[in-house]
Amino acid sequence: MSVIEMFRLLRVSTTNFLQAITFLLVIILGQNVLAQNISDAPDDGVTPADWAYSVAPPSPDINTVFDLPGSAGPFTYGQIRNAFAPADWYPDDHPTMPDIVANGRYPDVWACALCHYPNGKGRPENAGIAGLPKDYFIQQIRDFQNNMRKSAQPRKFNTSLMVTIAQGMTDQQIEEAAEYYGSMPWTPWVRVVETDEVPKSRFVVGMYVPIEGEGAGMEPLGMRIMETPEDVERAEIMRDPTAGFIAYAPIGSVAKGQELVTNGGGKTIQCGVCHGADLMGLGYVPGIAGRSPSYTVRQLYDIKMGSRRGTSTNLMQPVVTGLEVEDMINIAAYLASMDIGN
Repeated sequence: MSVIEMFRLLRVSTTNFLQAITFLLVIILGQNVLAQNISDAPDDGVTPADWAYSVAPPSPDINTVFDLPGSAGPFTYGQIRNAFAPADWYPDDHPTMPDIVANGRYPDVWACALCHYPNGKGRPENAGIAGLPKDYFIQQIRDFQNNMRKSAQPRKFNTSLMVTIAQGMTDQQIEEAAEYYGSMPWTPWVRVVETDEVPKSRFVVGMYVPIEGEGAGMEPLGMRIMETPEDVERAEIMRDPTAGFIAYAPIGSVAKGQELVTNGGGKTIQCGVCHGADLMGLGYVPGIAGRSPSYTVRQLYDIKMGSRRGTSTNLMQPVVTGLEVEDMINIAAYLASMDIGN
């Protein structure tokens, strides 16, 4: 994406020129650092859970037009990626968005709906936030504001971006976003498939995108989870909030994860003690069933490494102390595979 395209997306005005320049430099430098360090295979050894973290993507021309059947489209790519008024494909499928969710606040608070979508589904590189308890949601924003939530993978650019966004939000905006997303129940949109081999892929933002044409083929999955769109164009380019994902997981990981989640497996504490018997949450504690396995692994790993801290995180420390990355993968695969009955 060119600097000119970025200016168009951010709707730069002359009165905010210096602020926009600073903001764009952060984005450009962050993307350049990521681009210099990322290869098609996330095996450079920065962290044992490197595959779960996001990198910068290539982009179509901002004037390219896209449409989805039965939607409010068409929209240009620029409208889809507009940080301060992202395209809302299905406005009748969710409550009326508060302004902070729909539009953010220029120049440093991006609209929540850009990354987490109007329906709160989110994507593998961020978080699904629909159905989170209001108080928990608010506390997480506070933790971002206070630099208590960081990433164990320093190349994960959108964690730093989230800190900046959170620090720019007012108390009222935080509460409005928490109430809005908390009003919608969580419904899974990840399909877990156990396998030894997966399509050769490149890592784009926070998901694996299968390689087409030259270089296509199969490769060993190894000890990772490969979360990839059911439809690449709809999910990655058009950011369709109804386009789901496939999570390829090692064979046997779901059963192993079930043992860890339900009985502790001699390594951890039963998840249901805090998250409820059905793992759909209990009071302040969020639900963990049916959510992105990449996100789950990142949180477990970040907490174990001390990158994610805060009030609720302190309760998780004894849970993760005895876990290895393979255990985290197994737990995440099982949780993502759960049919929560919505």
